[in-house]
Amino acid sequence: MMFNDLLKRYNLKITKGRVAILQILTKAHKSMGADAILEECKKTGVDINLSTVYRALELFEEKGIIDKFPLKEGMCSYKLKGEEHKHLLKCNICHKEVEVPCPMKQIEEIVQNETGFTLTKHNLVMTGVCKECSKHSKKE
Repeated sequence: MMFNDLLKRYNLKITKGRVAILQILTKAHKSMGADAILEECKKTGVDINLSTVYRALELFEEKGIIDKFPLKEGMCSYKLKGEEHKHLLKCNICHKEVEVPCPMKQIEEIVQNETGFTLTKHNLVMTGVCKECSKHSKKE
């Protein structure tokens, strides 16, 4: 992945720190906290401070490059956005289906950070009554 091109695409200034953070997140097999990202930067010889890491992560989140996962005690972890799968909501009455983003990412991160358990699959079934059917049933 060409990190310079990615930063340019989002109209972000190219800095050694930003490139290093993106490289670290790309190589990571799980989400990482800002402290861990800073440690990895130092190991690779990139001399930045924690506030720089937080500013870059905040900017990457605003631009939709990474996901931020709030954890316990006010801590957060960060992960590059990957391909997102979707789930279907299906109306019990008219059987209309609506695609929605997967709400499980946050739960997966909490499970992994608190238990070390990596979820490899989940099954989420959601059914209900769509807006139109709900309006129609209230009129009757």
